[in-house]
Amino acid sequence: MQKSRYTIRVMTRQEVDIAIDWAAAEGWNPGLYDANCFYAADPNGFLIGLLGDEPIATVSVVKYGDSFGFLGFYIVKPAYRGKGYGIQIWNAGLAQLRGRTIGLDGVVDRQGNYQNSGFTLAYTNIRYRGTGGGYFSTDSGVVQLSTLLFDEICAYDKPFFPDNRMQFLRCWINQPQSTALGILRNGTLAGYGVLRSCRSGYKIGPLFADSPELAEHLFLALKAHAPEGAPIFLDTPAVNSAAVDLVRRHNMIVEFETARMYSGKCHDLPISRLFGVTTFELG
Repeated sequence: MQKSRYTIRVMTRQEVDIAIDWAAAEGWNPGLYDANCFYAADPNGFLIGLLGDEPIATVSVVKYGDSFGFLGFYIVKPAYRGKGYGIQIWNAGLAQLRGRTIGLDGVVDRQGNYQNSGFTLAYTNIRYRGTGGGYFSTDSGVVQLSTLLFDEICAYDKPFFPDNRMQFLRCWINQPQSTALGILRNGTLAGYGVLRSCRSGYKIGPLFADSPELAEHLFLALKAHAPEGAPIFLDTPAVNSAAVDLVRRHNMIVEFETARMYSGKCHDLPISRLFGVTTFELG
């Protein structure tokens, strides 16, 4: 019998759903509408490995602007692990991002493998789980993000990401079954966050704010938009002590952690104002 040929190519939009389903099976709990926004970020940024006609491996290598890329969805179907298929699609992905700084959020026990590919640890992110519902102060300056100009939102978001992610952001803040809120100080945007529906419960991400107090106002407002008692998740940099204090005050518990790593020039992000990562898959 002829051995099936292993090929790697760019995914179609429908095939991105395969990567999402596999991520769910790995326990990553993707959002219900993530795929559309991920694909909008870079339609050529998702690779699939096929053995004959069977999908057996995925990786995302999404390009942002001219200088940055983010690697995610590095998954090999369990029955095909340890056979060399994963490293082939990994190398194909890195080749597609050659010349750019590359970021990833990897499971901590794979750090050594990533280091062998030229990645260095920047910090760890920790996923916390809590419960939705509750109340928030209506005079806290929280507004629907849709009431603000998109250019203003993009300008606020810009320091938190190494390069332009306008296409992704436009989709992310407008996805179905989500709540996007901003907080104003003296009429100016001073923070924003998004709550989105996931396979299990809801995720808050991003959560950016100019101070711990503003971050808490936003967090409480987003939390209140989730059903009472529903699981909510927040992925926060462990090096932001104010963010860690926030989750502890609200009795959130650790789910797991990831290693934020970079290959190439590591960008200085305003970590003290970064209370919640947008997504482990796309940065």
